[in-house]
Amino acid sequence: MTATRLKAMLPPAASVVVAIAIATVVVAADPTSEAGFPLPPCPLKLLFGIDCPGCGAARMIYSLLHGDLPAAVHYNAAAVLFVPFFLWTWGGWAWGRWRGRQVRTWEQWRWSPHVALVLIAVWSVARNLPFEPFSSLRA
Repeated sequence: MTATRLKAMLPPAASVVVAIAIATVVVAADPTSEAGFPLPPCPLKLLFGIDCPGCGAARMIYSLLHGDLPAAVHYNAAAVLFVPFFLWTWGGWAWGRWRGRQVRTWEQWRWSPHVALVLIAVWSVARNLPFEPFSSLRA
């Protein structure tokens, strides 16, 4: 392994360390418990009483780390569906740094930003609708 390649892999390695630290905090804090989570609540939910696209993400991560996929989907279904795309993006970035040239992933496709924005908007509206089956999507 050359020094250049090792230096190129420092950011991916640092991101893994940060991800492990975040996962450790989430698992230790248990956002699903009645005792409460030490982080402040979502400002949008606090001010307006609606769920933002990311509401329930800490509980979703906690559930995924414990292998409870149904609970993770309950807390934030859209984020669960996004996890493989995030891993694909991270893997492409890390592999590209290893190879020394960019690896194309899904977010570089022509319509990806537009599709992502539409999906986030639809998810934001759907999870705040006050009737079934949409009311069950609230975090």
